[in-house]
Amino acid sequence: MKSKNAWLLVCLLISQLAQAQFSWFGGDTKKKHHEVLLANRAIQIEATQAINNMYNFNYDAAERDFRWLTVKYPEHPIGFFLLGLNEWWKIVPDTKDETHDDACLANMDRAIDLADDMLDDDDSDKEAAFFQAAAYAFKGRLHSERGNWIKAAWDGKQAMKYLEKCRGFGDFNPELAIGDGLYNYYSKWIPENYPSLKPMLVFFRKGVKNEGIKQLEYVASNAFYTRMEAKYFLMQIYSMENQHQKAYYMATQMHILYPDNSFFHRFAARTAFMLGKSDEAEKLAEELLNNVNTAKYGYESTAGRYAAYILGYINLNYKRDLPKAREYYQKTIDFALQNDSKDSGYFLGANLALGKIANSEKDYVKALQYFNVVATNADKKLETYKEAKKLIEETKKVMKADKKKK
Repeated sequence: MKSKNAWLLVCLLISQLAQAQFSWFGGDTKKKHHEVLLANRAIQIEATQAINNMYNFNYDAAERDFRWLTVKYPEHPIGFFLLGLNEWWKIVPDTKDETHDDACLANMDRAIDLADDMLDDDDSDKEAAFFQAAAYAFKGRLHSERGNWIKAAWDGKQAMKYLEKCRGFGDFNPELAIGDGLYNYYSKWIPENYPSLKPMLVFFRKGVKNEGIKQLEYVASNAFYTRMEAKYFLMQIYSMENQHQKAYYMATQMHILYPDNSFFHRFAARTAFMLGKSDEAEKLAEELLNNVNTAKYGYESTAGRYAAYILGYINLNYKRDLPKAREYYQKTIDFALQNDSKDSGYFLGANLALGKIANSEKDYVKALQYFNVVATNADKKLETYKEAKKLIEETKKVMKADKKKK
């Protein structure tokens, strides 16, 4: 989450520069015109099953159809962009996995090259500009995940530039609104949650969070190619805005639509859990964990961490089954260690819960071990950190009192 928001900040920082560069709108129209495919209903019908396969993690089937588009339209970027998007969704379940990076970037670069050729033929080609904006945006997201900030900044600048150039493409306005929606929301969310960054944003166009959410909802309801990406962001935004019912509804809808997509699956479990729907959350978490244990594609340690924590919490607080709770909380920790997620809320929460269980069993040495793990890895501003520090002091006092009695 942090890296994604950092990249969004990069985009915001360079957007003003990008917007200042658009004196090239009314240039001379060159000779060659290309068939517009984005608003072509026949193409959308042909691509629908492939896109559904991609979001349902049936990547091979999606790739076959996307490659067919590159053969049928060899001079158009649509096929290579979708191939790149297919690779991106292979990364989503575990963003620390870098094995798909090269293929994702290569396909996006090929889409950019083809779109650039289209702009050479006609520099007012708004569809080509859209693919430039979209391909650069995904490259920027990936580079930000890897901490390649200079590359992310460059890609973000290019994405903003071409987004402005493709405005006015009436048939495709729902697709373009995703950029405005993200800007409106995150230009407000970032300074609210990272106050130290406020001075960097003071001269920027002020966004309106509610307007951004409405724009993303419009995209989610009306776009074709960017619909699911808008829903991907909305699920997370609703949760951040404490609109858990909306997040739950959307996540559940997406999980039903794409039952093999681990991201939507774990988000459905998480939102059900947040709303206190313990029976549903438990069922979804058990399914998640079973998919991880059977090595189902896309179900990695991140999904395991979500599932194990939910099951640990339910067994501790609802079923009062301490052995089961301990087992699941330990699994949460093990999954977090597998992909170096010691700063994640579930890792910290599991250690805190195990420390409290150990305290209740008067195993104070073990309790202190768990609490110290939290204090070492948690951000000092978090309530989890403050609670861990308090519990450390209280546990030490109890240990001293016990020693005096002996």
